[in-house]
Amino acid sequence: MTVNIVLFIATIFTTLIAGAVQAGVTNPLGSFPSLMKGWPFAFSLMAILLSHEMGHFIMSRRHNVDSTLPYFIPGPTIMGTFGAIIKMRSPIWDKRALLDIGAAGPLAGLVIAIPALMYGLSISEVKIVGSSTEGIRLGDSILLSLMTRFQFGELPKGHEVFLNPVAFAGWIGLLITSMNLLPIGQLDGGHIAYAVFGRHQKTISRAILIGLIVAGIMWWEGWLLWAALSVLFGLRHPPPVYPMIPLSRGRKLIGALCMFVFIATFIPVPVSLP
Repeated sequence: MTVNIVLFIATIFTTLIAGAVQAGVTNPLGSFPSLMKGWPFAFSLMAILLSHEMGHFIMSRRHNVDSTLPYFIPGPTIMGTFGAIIKMRSPIWDKRALLDIGAAGPLAGLVIAIPALMYGLSISEVKIVGSSTEGIRLGDSILLSLMTRFQFGELPKGHEVFLNPVAFAGWIGLLITSMNLLPIGQLDGGHIAYAVFGRHQKTISRAILIGLIVAGIMWWEGWLLWAALSVLFGLRHPPPVYPMIPLSRGRKLIGALCMFVFIATFIPVPVSLP
C-alpha cells in the first residue's frame, strides 16, 4: 500500500504542475500559490481516474477477485500523468464478474467526467482562430460535440472553443473511457466483449486491430502505436474459470450500454496541429 500512496501523491503533484502550466503559470514550482493554480485541473482529472479505478476495485472485491489498489503513474506530460491501473492477482470466476469488473471502471469514470466537462465548458471561451494559432487542437467525439452545441449553440465560422483546464480534464476523461472500451485483449472493452460474445471476442479483436491500422494511416498516427501495443500485449482474452455460466439480460444491456458509450466518446483524431 505504501507504493500506491507514494505514487498517488506524486501524481497529484505532477497534475498540479500540468494544471498550473495550463493556467498560464510560467514557473509552477516558483511558489506554492503558483503551483496551486493548477488545482482545478488536478482535482478534476484525479477524481476521474480514481473513480475509474475504484470502480474496477470495488467490483473485483464484490466478485471475490483479489486485486490491488490503484497504481497511479505520474509523468512529465501535458496531463501530468500516464493514467492509473489496478492488477488482478487471482482468476476472474465467470462472465458475470468479467462484465461487471470491465464495465464498472469506464462507467464510474464517465459519471465524473461528464459533470466536469459540463462545468468546464460553462467557463470556457469561444475565440477567433487565426492562421497563426499556437498549441494543439483537441478532437471531438459525438458526446463532446453535442455538449458543446448545447452550451454555445452553432459557432460562427472561424471560431472555436478554448477549453478551460477543468473542461480539458473532462475531455481526457472521455478519451480514457473510449480507449479503455476498445474490445481488444484485456482492456476493459476486451473484458466486456468476452463476457458478451465469448470466444468470438478474438475475431472482434482482430477486426478492431485492422480498424486501428486503417485509422492510423488515414486519421491519426497514434492509432498505429495502439495497434502495436495491442499486438504486444495480446489480442486474445483468457476465459474465466467457469465460462459456462450465462449472463443475465440486465448484464447484456450493460454490455450494450458500454458499446454505446464507446461510440459516443470515441475521438477519431484526438490531437492535431491547427
